[in-house]
Amino acid sequence: MYSATVKPILDFVLSFLLILIVSPVLIAVSFLLVIANRGQVFFRQERPGLNGVVFRVIKFKTMNDRKDKNGNLLPDAERLTAVGRFVRSTSMDELPQLFSVLKGDMSLVGPRPLLVRYLNRYSPEQARRHEVKPGITGWAQVNGRNAISWEEKFKLDVWYVDNISFMLDIKILLLTVFKVFKREGISNSQAATMSEFKGTVNN
Repeated sequence: MYSATVKPILDFVLSFLLILIVSPVLIAVSFLLVIANRGQVFFRQERPGLNGVVFRVIKFKTMNDRKDKNGNLLPDAERLTAVGRFVRSTSMDELPQLFSVLKGDMSLVGPRPLLVRYLNRYSPEQARRHEVKPGITGWAQVNGRNAISWEEKFKLDVWYVDNISFMLDIKILLLTVFKVFKREGISNSQAATMSEFKGTVNN
């Protein structure tokens, strides 16, 4: 009942209100990124959503497109701008996804939408993360985010799928606010961003 009916309504109402509230922040960050990224404000990419159906996600662009002499993109840490690092550390890069929630492609709370190429790398159990809409924040995000392994993250995603409820969503939203202020789990110890998921051995 909650997942099928109440949650979509709450997502629409809350995302609409949040867009109105944070609109000054959206405008300010857009202005800073225009300067830092030479006019490129948003990052758009196809991601799998509910039942693996692909949609286009939008985020603030925190990295430039600098390439090496062979035409390959430089490592994430070298392309992350000063403005982008601040925007990422405060999780403001996620704010444009409120429009995806308003549209119905995403939820405020749910497993994070990952790359399309990961779809055939999941074990059957890990693939269950697509049984609900992806979220701006989720159970894995408030329990380590990028500081935990992919396997741990997927276990937390599936746990959320099996235990989804109104009170759990409220708990995750409140913990998200706390984590954002503490700036916990933004990256792992080896890289500026999460490393690529290659698949789980023996799954």
